[in-house]
Amino acid sequence: MLIKQLTKRFGKVVAVNKLDLEAKDKEFVVLLGPSGCGKTTVLRCIAGLETPDEGEIYIGDRLVNELEPKERDVAMVFQTYALYPHMTVFQNLAFPLENAKVPKTQIKEKVEETAKLLRIENLLNRRPKQLSGGQRQRVALGRAMVREPQVFLMDEPLSNLDAKLRVYMRAELKKLQKDVGITTIYVTHDQVEAMTMGDKVAILNEGALQQFGHATQIYFNPVNAFVAGFIGTPPINFFDCNLIKEGPYAFDAGQFKYPVPGYLLKKAEEWPSSLILGVRPQDVVVHTKARGKGLIKTKLEIDEPLGDRQVFDLRIGDYIVRALVSPDFKAALGDELWIEFPSDKIYVFDKKTGQVLM
Repeated sequence: MLIKQLTKRFGKVVAVNKLDLEAKDKEFVVLLGPSGCGKTTVLRCIAGLETPDEGEIYIGDRLVNELEPKERDVAMVFQTYALYPHMTVFQNLAFPLENAKVPKTQIKEKVEETAKLLRIENLLNRRPKQLSGGQRQRVALGRAMVREPQVFLMDEPLSNLDAKLRVYMRAELKKLQKDVGITTIYVTHDQVEAMTMGDKVAILNEGALQQFGHATQIYFNPVNAFVAGFIGTPPINFFDCNLIKEGPYAFDAGQFKYPVPGYLLKKAEEWPSSLILGVRPQDVVVHTKARGKGLIKTKLEIDEPLGDRQVFDLRIGDYIVRALVSPDFKAALGDELWIEFPSDKIYVFDKKTGQVLM
């Protein structure tokens, strides 16, 4: 599936702005971004539920811009499941096949085969109100799968499930997609969902594609400050800095100065003066004593124990720095602690453009 320069406006609002995106055959592509970034609009344009103002959408080798939704060979799974309450599970699964005038014997065979794959074969005579959230989700998936479309379109299908079931269904859905081998475009605002499920992740903001690639690539090599700030839990620490080029090069964050590492000095000569320094919480090293030079003095304000780790909120003047530490790190609220940023773990962004410099 290929999208070229897709643009969709609602009045003066540009919901999708010149989007280029490709999902290869059998690939699981996740559209990730904050609410209102254009994810669902992209999905609706692919499905034919919205008409693009500009651009082209190809499904397989076909340009589908002028085709009706039923002619596009896609199946959409909604957040609300959209099951017919007066129909049994069997009837819900059979409905799209009946619409396509598939012979009854083939319908029965196809429904039973799909139900077995989803492990809902014992639920075929029940109605949606007699099912749990997870079971309803499987039926909604089954109704999409039974048609064997070229592309699955999924709009936050797990958001109505409780946390435990959502984690379980993530793994199940990913396995299922690989088993059936159908290209899938999946919309979510949950970064954990995106990174664990997607073969590739497309990050959108204000209708524009920010970065597209494998989750680990995006995490370790963000192209701009927005991507770096959106991916990662807890989120990355950002510090507005001025670059000092007189004497030893340093990032001046007001509350502290951080020397520009030696391996960056040549690049720093070409950098603008207004920068953003970024350090992920797991890369912040915390000490109970001021050992050595270059450590930054902080005060522990909040400690969040998470079992296998703790999240410290450390104050430096107007900044709060978040750090991940081991569960056996002993410190009390109000304690003075010292932190350091390993030179090979920092990110540098142009404050004006947000683009990554290092």
